[in-house]
Amino acid sequence: MIIRPQLQFNTTSDHSTPAAVVTNLSQVNAYLALQTAPARIAWALEYLPGTHAVSSSFGAQSAVLLHMSNAVQPGIPVIFVDTGFLFPETYEFADLLTARLDLNIVRTQPIAAARWPEADVANLQQAGVAAITRYNHAHKVEPMQRALAQQQVQTWIAGLRRSQSDSRRDVQFLQTQNGRLKLHCIADWTDRDIGHYLSEHDLPYHPLWEKGYVSIGDRYLTAPILPGMRAEEARFFGLKRECGLHG
Repeated sequence: MIIRPQLQFNTTSDHSTPAAVVTNLSQVNAYLALQTAPARIAWALEYLPGTHAVSSSFGAQSAVLLHMSNAVQPGIPVIFVDTGFLFPETYEFADLLTARLDLNIVRTQPIAAARWPEADVANLQQAGVAAITRYNHAHKVEPMQRALAQQQVQTWIAGLRRSQSDSRRDVQFLQTQNGRLKLHCIADWTDRDIGHYLSEHDLPYHPLWEKGYVSIGDRYLTAPILPGMRAEEARFFGLKRECGLHG
């Protein structure tokens, strides 16, 4: 018999901050490890503080989390960071999935004053890691944080998986980030699991998947996988793996 853990919270006296922090994370994660991915979402929606929202980049395998979360709670907000420099195929993929799954999209973009000129974005490989970090903050991190705050999100559901890269191999099912609870419901899924789910539900990969793109972000910062490359080398010219959205 699986015993559902009692959540233990440290609440803050400042009620303007998003979520309470669960103090028994290890116990909760041990419980979630025994659940299916949809059951983890259902559990989070029932027991974790609301408002709940899903984030999606509409990347290569995004249809899985979008289909799964929307099946558990139709109309759950889906925060989509539109950097202004995504591939045309990404916008087409977003439109396709939004219509097919009847998604409740919350689109967020960089503020006008912080937007980088396209010529500077195109030159980021020569500009180096520090410039890439500044760009990511202006075009991804700040818009996401602003959207989370505006939507009053306390529990954020994201599609990080341990098998995606070395930087994600220790990701837990439930973590805290900037005072919010963050659920990684498919953290233990492999590419094979993803493929089976997409096939079972007749869901598409991103159109660039067939052209060798396995991790798809901005068009100036994403490359197809070439022989001998690791997946993490396909983003940010291999200079870094994470954009900063997930800590």
